Amino acid sequence: MERFKSNRGAHVNSGYDPTLDEPPVYEETNFSNEEHRAVRPSVMSAFGHDTLDRVPNIDFYRNAGSMSGQRAVRPSLQELHDVFQKGPISVPETVEDDGEKSDGTPSDDLESAAPLDLNKGGVKFGWIRGVLVRCMLNIWGVMLFIRLSWVFGQAGWACVVTTITGLSMSAICTNGVVRGGGAYYLISRSLGPEFGGSIGLIFAFANAVAVAMYVVGFAETVVDLLIEHDALMVDPTNDIRIVGCITVVLLLGISVAGMEWEAKAQILLLVILLVAIVNVFVGTAIPATEDKKSKGFFSYQSQIFLENFTPNFRGGETFFSVFAIFFPAATGILAGANISGDLRDAQAAIPKGTLLAILITGVTYLGIALCVSATVVRDATGNRNDSVPLGTYCNGSSEIACNFGYDFSSCEVESCKFGLMNNFQVMTMVSGFGPLIIAGTFSATLSSALASLVSAPKVFQALCKDNIYSALHFFAKGHGKNNEPIRGYVLTFIISVAFILIGNLNTIAPIISNFFLASYALINFSCFHASYARSPGWRPAYKYYNMWLSLLGALLCCVVMFVINWWAALLTYGIEILLYIYVTVKKPNVNWGSSTQAVTFVSSVSNALSLSGVEDHVKNFRPQILTLTGSARNRPPLLDLAHSFTKNYGLCITCEVFVGPKSEVLPEMNAGMESNQLWLVKRKRKAFYAAVACENFREGTETLLQASGLGRMKPNTLMIGFKKNWQTAGKDEVQSYVGILHDAFDFEYGTVMLRMDEGLDVSHIIKAEDEMLKAAKEQQENEMMANGGKGKGLFRKSRKSSQQVLTTRVSVNGAPPPQIAKMNERLMESSGLFKKKQPKGTIDVWWLFDDGGLTLLLPYILTTRKKWKDCKLRIFIAGEPGRSEADKEEMRSLLHKFRIKCSDINVIDEIHIKPSGDR
Repeated sequence: MERFKSNRGAHVNSGYDPTLDEPPVYEETNFSNEEHRAVRPSVMSAFGHDTLDRVPNIDFYRNAGSMSGQRAVRPSLQELHDVFQKGPISVPETVEDDGEKSDGTPSDDLESAAPLDLNKGGVKFGWIRGVLVRCMLNIWGVMLFIRLSWVFGQAGWACVVTTITGLSMSAICTNGVVRGGGAYYLISRSLGPEFGGSIGLIFAFANAVAVAMYVVGFAETVVDLLIEHDALMVDPTNDIRIVGCITVVLLLGISVAGMEWEAKAQILLLVILLVAIVNVFVGTAIPATEDKKSKGFFSYQSQIFLENFTPNFRGGETFFSVFAIFFPAATGILAGANISGDLRDAQAAIPKGTLLAILITGVTYLGIALCVSATVVRDATGNRNDSVPLGTYCNGSSEIACNFGYDFSSCEVESCKFGLMNNFQVMTMVSGFGPLIIAGTFSATLSSALASLVSAPKVFQALCKDNIYSALHFFAKGHGKNNEPIRGYVLTFIISVAFILIGNLNTIAPIISNFFLASYALINFSCFHASYARSPGWRPAYKYYNMWLSLLGALLCCVVMFVINWWAALLTYGIEILLYIYVTVKKPNVNWGSSTQAVTFVSSVSNALSLSGVEDHVKNFRPQILTLTGSARNRPPLLDLAHSFTKNYGLCITCEVFVGPKSEVLPEMNAGMESNQLWLVKRKRKAFYAAVACENFREGTETLLQASGLGRMKPNTLMIGFKKNWQTAGKDEVQSYVGILHDAFDFEYGTVMLRMDEGLDVSHIIKAEDEMLKAAKEQQENEMMANGGKGKGLFRKSRKSSQQVLTTRVSVNGAPPPQIAKMNERLMESSGLFKKKQPKGTIDVWWLFDDGGLTLLLPYILTTRKKWKDCKLRIFIAGEPGRSEADKEEMRSLLHKFRIKCSDINVIDEIHIKPSGDR
């Protein structure tokens, strides 16, 4: 039976607004049943009847950290089933989860600690201001006015990559709620914290450095104007630094003032940029003046367009080298997604705004490129004296210009300063009013810098909130209604100023471009991976995507990374791999329902089915152990020895039988399922926990012996502790114990019995520890309340004192007699015997009768383990008097064929003699 977390309460939430509220978050709901509730559900009226059931409601599927309302809970199946036997008790309508009690609590749940009204009145943007405007401003960069005429053919390829990425991102965004964090949030919730944590850090850093790149571009344009008007402050290099630092300070002021002011600034910059773009189209329609003709502009001419249509690479440039220069201009498609936490409806806004921005900017790039390539020749001198009468014959590439009255043949001998291939300011020359192009360049650089200055802290804050890198949690704190990452703004400001002062960004630029491309590649791969896993939770509202197209997009991004700069691509991959390894080793305690988990499940099922078709063979036999430990931590020696047998190469199931009426023991059993498995994981024990509820112990064990395992992965060896009190226990209890051994033989199980002088069961000591720690924690909380919350080191002190008491194994009910305390001390010491490295010695194997070899195989397996490597096998066999040497030789030959080494073979030739009473 599936175990869902108990839910109770009414289905109506007074804070629910159907127009603004979040859709349900199926992927991040915690279905843990660890927490058992003693209260009963209340009766409500629905459809004219009194009932305990609740009608479907969004509030039942919220995260605990929902910003728009608390999560309501419904009655569990067990409560509904048992309610006729117990009286109903009213309960609250909503409940908040305790994040400390569940494994893998989504990091978003941390927001539930803040009062819900903190975000009331915060600025939220729609898809136009929040996504469309930002993406367009980022994609319309300085390349639009400076290099577009030179890289016309490469723009199409860039548009293909960004469009595929946009489609993949749209699918991911519409598969559940999108919170703050942009690309990091999308990747981490799709592929898991390992991929998300690695890409999130470098993506935030890339945005911070991008601020410096855009600001330096702005500063260089300003300094060029200062040089033109002979108004330098110091020298060109230092002037770039001065202008850049002043600009960053102003941009920081706008960002810190709040998202509303930043959005207003972006609107103003967009207006300027649109005017500049319109200015270019208008300029191409104005008849050419003689000055413009000398610089290669002849208005719209079909002959010019046909000549410019074919490629003409110069100076060692190739298609890919030119593409590497242009592509960074197309890396602004995540500008809207990066502020996903500030969007009113991120699910709808990001796909709509991003794809429309790609369409508008793509058409704009294409339109301007077509207009310019149809009006300007490739080479021009800029000298009016090069005019010739119409119809004059010219040699070489200047033939087209001759048809319009100019001879530019000198450009074949010496380089010219004008024309599409030579003049990067051709847009200014073509436009109707040149200064507007300069204003457009300023707008493009400043808007991109401002967007990056906002994006970097937002993404970084989301990464720090998830606490994947614990050292960075300081930057998770937000301020104000919009939870602004002020600390992140300051850090981004410091990074950008540092790179501005360095001045030389030519080396770092390819690395930053590759960082962005790595993010695009993982977004595409996330969409492919989620589709490939075929998880029922993958059902995006946006249907216009294809998993294979997403995979192609991921591969294209990887190829483009090497096209731009091969060493930068290798460096990017190296950094990602190192961060991935770090996060994998750290194992953050999060559970986001990633597609990686889904693929793991699919692969496990597939492998289990494949294994079912494999026939048993003696060479592939390995012990697969079912060990009766009770709770996973109650009998450590049993579990540790079983783990030594199976290690990471065999199946180990630790089992517990809950004896009693099911209605009484089921809640306890269900509550402990998850905690026991977590205990095994934390102790690095490669084992599974299983439990059953039965009327008596033998029936439960019999059920486990028959039903445990999956396909070929079924236990073949029962491991059980020796019944130490067999002499004083009741007859039925002893018969039950012996009956379990017979049941194991009936079901063809090998049987291992572990006996230790001090015993195996430490459950009473563990219970005392838990109660002592609980008492210490309650004492800490009480004293903190008495001190007004000032008790920071109190719990550490209380815990230390409790541990000192537990060292002597004191019960919470008072100090036991000294002999009992000493016994408990020896019991706890012996319980860790098999965790330690075993001293040099022997493992005695009494192979008196042939049982198929299990008696010999298990000790041999122990000798292959690191902790047992100093122990040698010593074999004891039964023999006949007078044949000791012959029996030894036969056994030595048999062990040689088995390829098992032993230190000694001892023959017991008195086995037929009955024991005497004096021995």
